Amino acid sequence: MKAEDLKNSILQLAMEGKLVPQDPNDEPASVLLEKIREEKEQLIKEKKIKRNKNESFIYKRDNHFYEKIGDNEPVCIDDEIPFEIPDNWAWVRLDSVCKYIQRGKSPKYSEIKKFPVVAQKCNQWSGFSLEKAKFIDPKTVDSYNEERILQNKDIMWNSTGLGTLGRVGLYDESVNKYGWAVADSHVTIIRPFAEYILQEFIYLFLASPTVQLVIESKAGGSTKQKELNLSTIKNYLIPLAPYNEQKKIIEKVHNLNKVLE
Repeated sequence: MKAEDLKNSILQLAMEGKLVPQDPNDEPASVLLEKIREEKEQLIKEKKIKRNKNESFIYKRDNHFYEKIGDNEPVCIDDEIPFEIPDNWAWVRLDSVCKYIQRGKSPKYSEIKKFPVVAQKCNQWSGFSLEKAKFIDPKTVDSYNEERILQNKDIMWNSTGLGTLGRVGLYDESVNKYGWAVADSHVTIIRPFAEYILQEFIYLFLASPTVQLVIESKAGGSTKQKELNLSTIKNYLIPLAPYNEQKKIIEKVHNLNKVLE
């Protein structure tokens, strides 16, 4: 088996909860979700975010998965569940565990190399780089609100194009000598509640075969221009592991990948 195939197998086992042993003392994912809901309520009170009237709640009953959205009646979603996960994990919609999911916007470019724009070509499987980045007009900097300015470990998901669609990376502020960056309209930024779900855990799932092998079927558009709609990204079903297990999985994947390099 090729090294790349082995890495994909490792990712798949990790996301199914089969790479590291479960610890019965770990706080289950259901508790993490309750803490996220409490934090959202606080942010709503502070008027930092708006209430999502279509908030999704997924639960398991009698070996079946159900989803309740807003005030609607629960619906069985067994056909959406891609694989089994441990009992102390949970299935969630990506939007339910994130404080920000948004595409970048089309910039006005400049030859002044001061304010870089993260485009698809900056977001490679080999890692994040600004070597090929373009730069925005300094006069337009004020048109970017604080949320749009990239934060360390923001998840960057290439959302348009052929060949690059679905490629995912993590923003690394340590390799940005400019100290400031935003994304263009071809890249979606995903910012989870990192106190409860680690950015790299989501990254590993989005990089796994479960997502990458079907990404084009999830996209809309023509054969010449495929596109991951924002609604598709927000509604993506992801597994959520206990926080301590997330850390163990990330470390285990890193260590195994080093062996394969």
